[in-house]
Amino acid sequence: MSAIASRFLSNLLGPRVPEAELVGHVGRYAAPNFALLLARIALLASLFMPYWRMTLKAPQYPKGLHVQAYLDRLVGDVAEIDSLNHYIGMRPLGEAAQFERTMAVAATVALILLVEGAMLIHNRWAALLALPAILFPVFFLADLYYWMNRFGHELNPHAPLSTSIKPFTPPILGTGKVGQFSTVASAGPGLILAAVAALLVIVGLYLHRRAYKPLVDARK
Repeated sequence: MSAIASRFLSNLLGPRVPEAELVGHVGRYAAPNFALLLARIALLASLFMPYWRMTLKAPQYPKGLHVQAYLDRLVGDVAEIDSLNHYIGMRPLGEAAQFERTMAVAATVALILLVEGAMLIHNRWAALLALPAILFPVFFLADLYYWMNRFGHELNPHAPLSTSIKPFTPPILGTGKVGQFSTVASAGPGLILAAVAALLVIVGLYLHRRAYKPLVDARK
């Protein structure tokens, strides 16, 4: 490896921890890795859990209709809810976020790998790698709001009840009411795990800075 390439790699990865320093302060250098490891586990587990839940209550369904949104699919009473939404001119739920659902699993795996990469970098670039995992829960809610707002404002004017319903934005969290229908939306365990992962990444980055910044400053 040339001297230029070696120097570039060293600047990219940051200083290595001297063996004597590592032996003397095992906890200091293990703590950020442990926090980032837990974050990766939480993100991986979130793949198998619903990120969002919604219950629609209507007079003809006294027990309510329920739908759960995983990162890559919708499950529950989707067909029944679509049939009710048809009367007010709302598009089927399955038409929302099709691209996002196609890419979601791969994107989450990429986030896990980025967080793992942050463990190997001992300078400020670690924060850049881990940033997408921190923003992921916010992005999910923002994307969900975008689609709910779009569907609520692009009602079919030829629907049977189109004249009795004004454009609206279904709440992504909390309760809402449209005509005779009411909805209750909440975060699913997958989204909660993703939020926990984001907090663990923040903690891990703080511990990472505390451990490696003195080495970076010493090398300068």
